[in-house]
Amino acid sequence: MTDLITISSGALTAQINPLGAELWSLTDAAGAQYMTDADPAFWGGHAPLLFPIVGSLAGDRLLVDGAEYPLPRHGFARRSNFDVLVAEDDFALFGLSDSDATHAVFPFAFKLALAFRLDGATLHTVATVTNPGTDPLPFSIGYHPAFAWPLPGGADKAAHKLVFAQAEPQDVRRVTPATGLLRAASEPTPVVGRELALDESLFTADALIWAGLNSRALSYGADGGAWLDLEFPDTPDLGLWQVPGARYICIEPWAGHADPEGFADEFSTKPGVITLAPGASRRFALSVTVRGA
Repeated sequence: MTDLITISSGALTAQINPLGAELWSLTDAAGAQYMTDADPAFWGGHAPLLFPIVGSLAGDRLLVDGAEYPLPRHGFARRSNFDVLVAEDDFALFGLSDSDATHAVFPFAFKLALAFRLDGATLHTVATVTNPGTDPLPFSIGYHPAFAWPLPGGADKAAHKLVFAQAEPQDVRRVTPATGLLRAASEPTPVVGRELALDESLFTADALIWAGLNSRALSYGADGGAWLDLEFPDTPDLGLWQVPGARYICIEPWAGHADPEGFADEFSTKPGVITLAPGASRRFALSVTVRGA
């Protein structure tokens, strides 16, 4: 296994794997773990970065200028070795650029930087996408962190909930598990006002998806136990997922989502895709603040 990069603020310690620039561990000063146990019986991931797509493409094919490129679910960044550009006590920076290997599945020039910084009880993560090429760069990007469920602190798993910054009355979406494509039909939200009571039964039909969320912040935890406060100002969509029975919950701020069922056009025209002009950059921030029990 690749050596993990460790950063610490005293209050928190994070470990990041250069493979995928993936957060593997987030612990407090007492050693309590706030991330998944990565039990392979359910899912062995930790917090993969989704780039240059979020979710699945129809037939796992990217269509660009009439040509098809094979690109599997969630893209290639999570399986790519990032360069470690900076590794300091409380800060680490990782980088990935296009190559012959990426051109075979995604024919665009790009630079992707992922920065992690600890400030007291907050982990700040910023992904920056830059277009160094001469053509527009279409892409989607998303975070996929798997947090412990239940969180450390002694609260019962069944007591955990999400509290959104704003009311979220809109319908939610699902994907078809066999294809991973976004279903056209929606379903009534399980959110009551600003609160979503977490239960494994929510995920028997795969992820819950908000394709357009009112909130840009939420809290996850249980009364009498620990809480995590998430802020994601640059990502308008959200996925919520687990494998029933697992000891994690994935809270996933996205900019983009899977292909809608029936979509067969150029990738650049897909709903939710971002396009960067040559020379432009765009950043996507996620902060996680730990409030211990």
